[in-house]
Amino acid sequence: MRLPSRPARIRQALAGAAAALLLAGCGASVASDTTTTGTSTTSSSSSSVSTTDATTVDGALADDVAVETGDTSYDEADATTVTLSGSSAESDSDAVSTADGTVTISAAGTYVLTGDLTGQVVVDSAADGVVRLVLDDASVTSESSAAIDVVDAESVVVVLADGSDNSLTDATTYADTSEDAPTGTLYSTADLTIGGSGSLTVTGNSNNGIVGKDGLVITGGTIEVTSVDDGIIGKDYLVLSDGTVTVDATDDAFKSDNTEDAGAGFVLIEGGELAVTSQDDGIKGVQVLVSGGTVDVAGSNEAMEGSTIIIDDGDVELHSADDGVNVSSSDDSAATDGQPGGEMQADDSLQLYVNGGTLEVWASGDGLDSNGSATITGGDIVVYGPTTDGNGALDVNGTFDVSGGTLLAVGSAGMMVAPSTDSAPAQGWIATALPATATAGSEVVITDADGAEVATYTVEKDFASVVYSSADLTQGDTYTVTVDGTATTVTAGDAPAGGHGGPMGG
Repeated sequence: MRLPSRPARIRQALAGAAAALLLAGCGASVASDTTTTGTSTTSSSSSSVSTTDATTVDGALADDVAVETGDTSYDEADATTVTLSGSSAESDSDAVSTADGTVTISAAGTYVLTGDLTGQVVVDSAADGVVRLVLDDASVTSESSAAIDVVDAESVVVVLADGSDNSLTDATTYADTSEDAPTGTLYSTADLTIGGSGSLTVTGNSNNGIVGKDGLVITGGTIEVTSVDDGIIGKDYLVLSDGTVTVDATDDAFKSDNTEDAGAGFVLIEGGELAVTSQDDGIKGVQVLVSGGTVDVAGSNEAMEGSTIIIDDGDVELHSADDGVNVSSSDDSAATDGQPGGEMQADDSLQLYVNGGTLEVWASGDGLDSNGSATITGGDIVVYGPTTDGNGALDVNGTFDVSGGTLLAVGSAGMMVAPSTDSAPAQGWIATALPATATAGSEVVITDADGAEVATYTVEKDFASVVYSSADLTQGDTYTVTVDGTATTVTAGDAPAGGHGGPMGG
């Protein structure tokens, strides 16, 4: 059951198709030609990894490029009205011209677009200044390219007018397929901010939905994106601070893809509501940072993927045909993953931190998978892992430190992984295989040596193992795990017995 999302903190500066894509091993999160030394990145032949050793979202952002958020407020008296009609538009501004179905805006300023256009809106402003496009019941459908194409501008702000319903639809095939041609229905080469309180429906018939080739920030509105390729892409960063965003993408749904520049390529969710369905990755970046808001990956191959993933707050639910949370870089070999007895060497540059919030994972592959380290200092985490022994609810190649929060991980027993025993300060944990596989809906009751109840969960998926950690457990003490009346005694801090492959006890 979902908990209410926490207040957003604004900072300026489905499954069926996905299951067919289930991979045998860990997916690669980033493909690049960079390596990392400390917090700087230099070119080489290996993959990009995180350019920060921070353990919190704020710490990571301090190492990253600054987020530039455009102002969605404007003075109607200073705005230029552009009335769209058929394949043309009317405006009293010399900066607005129309030819052959293309409406071109050539100067900074605020432009209110209303009406229906069969054609394209092009922004081509070489001068300094913000181009602000206010969509007020505007519909743009292109038969040859992107619906809105920002060729040049210092920055662009798209405002969804209060109470308005807007739509953008691109062509099935683009007339221009050159290297510099647009690759999305709403395409911008400049910093792009989308906000306001209206709604926007984006349909990507040829390629992607929304593409920002610099930074992309969403600060409000109700936005629905459907695309035959990627859903929403920000190059240097993709930020959601407020609004309601829904993405249904054939490929990746919500991602930042700059794997070449230090401090870039991050996804930041600090407020709002994000719901995505993808046949590949749900949320993807060199870094994936969550400090608030609500995230629901309803279907994906891998739900959340990056070289560094940090969750400080928020309400996150992930569903995946393969890994739920995957911390990896593109040169991580999948040759031994999912095979009993197979291990990969840990990469110290790959990090998972959960410091707060709620995290619920439903995975057919690994639930929480880090090819480096994993650290839990807080939050409420429930992992419904795989039902087959080729993967595990938890899969950590390096150290796995738990010092706070609560963790329940249930799934198959063949590749069980438990927290490290030498972390300081270590929180108590238990890990055990069950005598037999329990069915979905079974109740797990954990009691201490005196018979006092420590925790009770109803598990909504078949499972054969239980890993649990909380401040209520004491290392070295004995506990009883009872499932459907069958009791198993376990000592807190003892690595699980009976699993195959994978590092036992971190």
